Amino acid sequence: MLQIPRGRLALLMYTASFSRRAFLSRGSAAAVAAAGVPLLWSESLQAEIPMPAAHNALETALDGFIAPYMKAMNAPGLTVGLTDKSATVRAASYGHSNLDTRAPVTPDLLFQIGSITKSFVAVVLLQLHDEGKLDLHKPVLDYLPDLPIACPFGTITVHHLLTHTSGLPDNLALFSGDANARLIQGFAPGEHFHYCNAAFDILGLLASHLDGRTWKECVTARILTPLGMKATTGVITTANRDRSAVGYEPYWDDQVYARQGRLAPAPNLIMDDTAGCIASTPGDMATYLRMYLNEGVGLNGRILSAESFKLMSTPYIKAEEFSPTASYGYGIAVDTLDGHKILRHTGGMVSFASSMHIDLDGGVAAFASINAMQGYRPTAVTEYAVQLMRAQSESKPLPATPAIVNPLEVKNATDYAGTFTSPAGRALTFKADGEGLILVVEGKSIPLQRTGSDSFVSTIPGEFTEAGFSFGRKEEPKSGSEDDSKPKPPVVEVSYRDEWYVNAAYTGPRTFAVPHEWSQFVGCYYSDSPWAGGIHIYALKGKLLADGLPLTPVGGALFRAGEETWSPETMEFLQVVAGKARILRFAGADFTRMEVD
Repeated sequence: MLQIPRGRLALLMYTASFSRRAFLSRGSAAAVAAAGVPLLWSESLQAEIPMPAAHNALETALDGFIAPYMKAMNAPGLTVGLTDKSATVRAASYGHSNLDTRAPVTPDLLFQIGSITKSFVAVVLLQLHDEGKLDLHKPVLDYLPDLPIACPFGTITVHHLLTHTSGLPDNLALFSGDANARLIQGFAPGEHFHYCNAAFDILGLLASHLDGRTWKECVTARILTPLGMKATTGVITTANRDRSAVGYEPYWDDQVYARQGRLAPAPNLIMDDTAGCIASTPGDMATYLRMYLNEGVGLNGRILSAESFKLMSTPYIKAEEFSPTASYGYGIAVDTLDGHKILRHTGGMVSFASSMHIDLDGGVAAFASINAMQGYRPTAVTEYAVQLMRAQSESKPLPATPAIVNPLEVKNATDYAGTFTSPAGRALTFKADGEGLILVVEGKSIPLQRTGSDSFVSTIPGEFTEAGFSFGRKEEPKSGSEDDSKPKPPVVEVSYRDEWYVNAAYTGPRTFAVPHEWSQFVGCYYSDSPWAGGIHIYALKGKLLADGLPLTPVGGALFRAGEETWSPETMEFLQVVAGKARILRFAGADFTRMEVD
């Protein structure tokens, strides 16, 4: 699954504003801890991170990057699987699988691989295609006529589902307790790339239906057993908990989360949703990636036909969520790295994050997973590992260790410095402290961590942690072309949820009309689902927002979520009692109003 703390809403926020690409794309930067920031890692814990033995220059270089990377990402443990075309190069583990007992991660422990599961689903369906049981361009409703979907913009085929181009919303679940609920298209199939976990839930059902077995039995018989992936589980259950690493999530899950914030063990998860239900080990994942390096050939022969491998690795549509150069094939992204064609994917669970890079031209591949899901995938680790292996195989000098950037480092901190005042007269003062940004309020200095181009969060628990700070720049006429070298317009405003502040340079409007009925919707809503979290609805500058995500009225109490006019994502406010909506329906889940302040 693709999940960021505080629920599916945060995923849409990253896509719509900060850009999730900053963390998913190749070359994404990590961040180091800084003085004054609450750390998971005490000095003693930092000094005793269990590390594997390094046996050559490649392993020494990779480990030299992974150790500071883990501290920077606040990851208790990490596991890595490396392979070339012929054999596993390394299956290694780092850090702790359990912080309470200080048990180290070992290579035999299961890590949840999240959305990398989608590639397994694609492989199974392509096998069924090879067997003549599946037409990739046939309407999915011809196979599963009772699916709870509505297609007002056009017929959805299996191809559309495999490429995230169906137009369906990215629901938390395919089925609802409301028998009349349907996933409704937002655009014509094939027009846009819109990541959709629900599409792969449908595809898992289709695989099971055509194969005549449960998904677990199907994937085991068709992929795991033929490849010799004996440790891997096709679904996540409590039966596997004793041989799994403990996953960690933010301790305060109803607040914004600084990178080095406190963590807590995540609740147990039971899951058979094929958008992300596989758990595996680094050794097994190296075996899986080796099948791709050999274009569909596994330990005991072909897993995929040459034709189906080509179908899977064809770039069908641009997928900039993965990187500016990425496209999407069937269940996997198709990209380039240093001039080589690569297949890649990431996966985020409630408390695990994973990444894989498969360099088809270089004949090397890497998998990595961490046991703390904080919105960041270990993409930098798999990319660097692939570059190291390729350099070694070509007898070239090993590439330099990637830089690890401090999110408290704000080189343009002076852009945000100054005093900003609200219409009610309240003031916020921001100061540049070298290459850092500090909020000064009531005699306190609060270091801020950058989360986006002009977005920041507090690093002190309980101090301005209900929301992030979003700065706005002076609006200037558009030139019709983007020029990154041109100086940015000056910062003139900042918002903190529904609080709005401006500085002396602000010249825009200061009053905004707000429809009276919106007062029914404003408030905090929470879901019991570990995927969903909470949503805060508020009005700001004449717009209705959901934790920064703009909501556009569609009709009545229904709103489109996000800035894209074609987005299928909606929010609906239900059961207005005593002037307040009591339920918010989003991504197929019901969030209940909670007045806890």
